[in-house]
Amino acid sequence: MKQSSVVSRQLSVIKYKIRKKLFFILFFLFATIHFSLFSAYAYEFHSRATVVMESSTGRILYAKNPNLRLPPASTTKLMTAIIVMEEANPWDVVKISKNVSLVSPLKAGFKEGDEVTVETLLYAALLRSANDAAVVLAEAVAGSEERFVPLMHRKAEALGLKDTKFINPNGLPGPDQYTTVFDLSIMMRYALRYPKLKEIIGTRVAEVSTVRGKDLFLRNTNRLLWSDEGLIGGKTGFTRQARHCFVCAAEREKDTIIVALLGSPSRVTLWKETETLIDKGFNIIANREEPVVYFTKADYDALNVKKASYKKKYRHHGKTSKSKKKNLTAKKKKKKTGVLAKKKGKTKAIAKNKKGKDYRVLENNKNGDIG
Repeated sequence: MKQSSVVSRQLSVIKYKIRKKLFFILFFLFATIHFSLFSAYAYEFHSRATVVMESSTGRILYAKNPNLRLPPASTTKLMTAIIVMEEANPWDVVKISKNVSLVSPLKAGFKEGDEVTVETLLYAALLRSANDAAVVLAEAVAGSEERFVPLMHRKAEALGLKDTKFINPNGLPGPDQYTTVFDLSIMMRYALRYPKLKEIIGTRVAEVSTVRGKDLFLRNTNRLLWSDEGLIGGKTGFTRQARHCFVCAAEREKDTIIVALLGSPSRVTLWKETETLIDKGFNIIANREEPVVYFTKADYDALNVKKASYKKKYRHHGKTSKSKKKNLTAKKKKKKTGVLAKKKGKTKAIAKNKKGKDYRVLENNKNGDIG
């Protein structure tokens, strides 16, 4: 009897050990598979930063580098449109100034002296991504671009955008201008409060005209309006520095989500990743996928290399001798001359192609917009 009880105890101990080992093996396999799936899931997007936000609550459903500061390109025009809606009436008539003819492409094609309504300008800025239209709107509201920018910052502060700074109303490149996908999604969420803006960004094509009857045909730069019936609308952007950018809103049944992407390598990638993020957002709302927020060190490092090397290069300790000062001044002069020479060369090239400049830029950027 004693022997049988001892044997049964030994067998139960062996069974327990086997179960324990099996549990750890299965747990290890699950953890390995889960980690590999998460790695693939997390790094499948090529855009520098992405975010998916639930519009009703502001909850982040998915994000890659949500607080990475990046150039906004023409998504800036969304903020311009918000301020215009709050400071002007859509039926107000604006006269085109001489300053507008100097704005870089893309343009709607307004001429000095043309009279257009604010609504027409909003269509041109948001559908065609016309830089001249954004400048006219800024002048109509504040008198000049310079006076309009503080209004943009004031609104950004009111919306709680902590990582956004503007230098113009159209998003054309310049130093110290940035936003994040998180801030951009808040801008879109706020813009949807205005039925007029919601209507404009959801329009595929529009034919508008000046007060004197000059017709303008505008086609939306947002290609997804033709392929996704659930898309409310959005705003594109492109410059060489910013790469391809986009912010949009989509709805399915009673749910609305906002998707923002900055720094996408191509327009094809931009559309593909936007569609994937839209599906992902609605899947997370339906509890078919888990929310994910992650950060990629490589993207942060790549954008901080210049700043770090600049600090290292120009950091000096103690007093500098007169001979060293002379050498530094000479070097600075040399560098300055080089920059000016490059600028002159660039000016000559632009002047040479001035006649067909608009069409040349359009041809090179059929799938995008400048600014």
